[in-house]
Amino acid sequence: MRYRLLITFWLVTDLLLFIGSYAVAYFLRVGWIFSTDFPFLPFLAITAAVSPLWLAVLASTGTFRLLRSQATFANAAQILYAALVGSALFALAYYFAYGLFFSRALLLIALVLNAATTTLWHWLFDLLKRRILRKNPPAFPTLIIGVTRESRRLLRLLDESRSPLKPVAVLDAMGVKDKEIEGVPVRGKLNVLEDVIKEHGITHLIQCSDLEHTLNMLSVCKQHRMTYILLPSVLGIVEGNERVETLEGCAVTMVEPSRSRRF
Repeated sequence: MRYRLLITFWLVTDLLLFIGSYAVAYFLRVGWIFSTDFPFLPFLAITAAVSPLWLAVLASTGTFRLLRSQATFANAAQILYAALVGSALFALAYYFAYGLFFSRALLLIALVLNAATTTLWHWLFDLLKRRILRKNPPAFPTLIIGVTRESRRLLRLLDESRSPLKPVAVLDAMGVKDKEIEGVPVRGKLNVLEDVIKEHGITHLIQCSDLEHTLNMLSVCKQHRMTYILLPSVLGIVEGNERVETLEGCAVTMVEPSRSRRF
């Protein structure tokens, strides 16, 4: 529920930012008056009508995904792309409703304002979202399976980055002497898996080792409606540049050698 409310708030504020950016661009271009030659209300109506389409374009880039970091160049580039599409949609809608839009400068100002304010707001909201989702009880309690060098590193990264996924327990098929790892309690072996899931209300399971238990992990996740995540190191992939791609619509894990041609 917490995450759904945050997402709703995020979408609404993005819509308001889009409309607000175009409204400010109007006054910057026309002056701080309501021009009779270029009425504000029709301009605002077209902006409001186009805003849901702009939001859909932005959503199609994956910007609102749970694990997406907003403070990256790639994310800023996708917001800029959505802003470009939004300005094109506005110009097209205005043309069909009222005729040719006369001010290219206004469109440029609106585009820049829209891209800049949305990028800044997404960065600030990302910081806020992480803090809220990690508050006890966490919105996404996460279970770590396997104690390895990679799982220790993952636990450290999740904590340092304030990830929305908050590990609450660690299990290992063979058992370990550690009582806790990076502040996360080690609860024992896989025989207590069901108990830990019910106790903490686990929403995400990250498998970091024990490849032979993969089918069992998948089955448990389906049974309890949890999200299953697999570290590439479980499959022996430790290159660091692996990524998930689609090959003719089929999901694959891709690892490319350096300076190779992509297909």
